[in-house]
Amino acid sequence: DFVTIYPNKFNNKTNGITHRRWLLFSNPQLTKLLEETIGDEFKTNPEKLEDLMAHVEDEALQNKFMDVKLERKKILAAYVKENLGIDIDVNSIFDCQAKRLHAYKRQLLNIFHVMYLYLRMKQDPSFRIYPRTFFYSAKAAASYDLAKEIIKLINMVANVVNNDPEISKYMKVVFIPNYSVSIAEILLNAADVSEQISTAGKEASGTGNMKYMMNGAITLGTLDGANVEIVERVGYENAEIFGLHVEDINELRHENSYNAWNLYNKSYNIRMVIDSLKNCTWSNDPNEFKLINNDLMMRNDEFFVLADFDAYVYAQEKVQARYMDKSRWAKTMLINIAKSGYFSSDRTISEYAKEIWDLKPLSFEK
Repeated sequence: DFVTIYPNKFNNKTNGITHRRWLLFSNPQLTKLLEETIGDEFKTNPEKLEDLMAHVEDEALQNKFMDVKLERKKILAAYVKENLGIDIDVNSIFDCQAKRLHAYKRQLLNIFHVMYLYLRMKQDPSFRIYPRTFFYSAKAAASYDLAKEIIKLINMVANVVNNDPEISKYMKVVFIPNYSVSIAEILLNAADVSEQISTAGKEASGTGNMKYMMNGAITLGTLDGANVEIVERVGYENAEIFGLHVEDINELRHENSYNAWNLYNKSYNIRMVIDSLKNCTWSNDPNEFKLINNDLMMRNDEFFVLADFDAYVYAQEKVQARYMDKSRWAKTMLINIAKSGYFSSDRTISEYAKEIWDLKPLSFEK
């Protein structure tokens, strides 16, 4: 009602990130390549990254960029080896989800996909994937038991997958503990795939997707939060969007028509993954993941993890197919970088200054 009476009192500003931290400081290799290609104006005016669009078809630049990405992947791999003792294939697809652990952010959907791939490869020797490394990093609130159990599941799946000689050559799972800015600075710029898979309508405007984008990663996500604006800028052909839209979810909630058990009974893949929580595939204790199982099956999957599962699996298959065309992949990454300047915090603060605080630019004229 207040908006109806005073519509001009309300507006929104998209969050931003500082390119000084998330590009210039944390990724000197990419910064140098950009300087060589478009000059150094982007350092003080990040929207000048748009100049890169004139070069995205350049095969020599694509190759140089992929060399930069490989160097960043080697830096991350060295960190993981030193701190976690896990050997990583730097030529694999680096698939990353790093953010606060919350049910609506759906790290569970991500690890369910990993579980599905593992179980399917074990059942069908003819089914194999292009090598992929799944990275997770997150913290859970002290009293958030479900989130802590999801972290435990990720780590126990990692233990099984990474120690299976038949499967580990195709897939590794890495959970980096104690997520921080320092970890983000070496994780985000090594990513090939940026996982932004929250339930549509739940993420206001996170900024992790912008940091990944600025370093070239392709967004794999729902139409939620800043993903919407990222896709508006790069185009659907340079992102991978899947899943229910907020209107679909609102309708399911309004009509009370969603039933997790129906999906469980209809889908062999969903049933296989859910059953593996209790059949000692990942733990010798069949009740180890009782909270997760109950949240999905007894509380009817509040954040529609199972509803989006098949669409997510298909989207991941499309990501793999994209990666097979290295020239197209490099071009997509370069387009993401070129379009990332809009998401600079410089633009956000400028909009606040002009449209909310009504600040006038300083004038030094006499």
